[in-house]
Amino acid sequence: MKNLVLATVLSFVGFTAFASVEAPELSVDKATVITVGDFEEINVSDLPEAVTTAVAQNYPTATVDKAYKNDKDQYKLELSLEDGTQGTVYADAEGNWIEM
Repeated sequence: MKNLVLATVLSFVGFTAFASVEAPELSVDKATVITVGDFEEINVSDLPEAVTTAVAQNYPTATVDKAYKNDKDQYKLELSLEDGTQGTVYADAEGNWIEM
């Protein structure tokens, strides 16, 4: 009987020890940088004119949803067409399409 009472007390103490662990506080006042592979997200308005012109010429019904840039001045563009089709294309700073 002593063993049963002792086992019950020890298990209760063990469960309450895990319950008292505090979670770290989440800080919301810091900027978040989103990196996809080697690409870092940029504003669509920061795209070079050559890239926006290439999109307009080759994909006239497309909207650039998100834009990313890597350290080689290559751009990853997430596009949406009017019919709901979405895709990703890559271009260099001069507006030439590249394969990744």
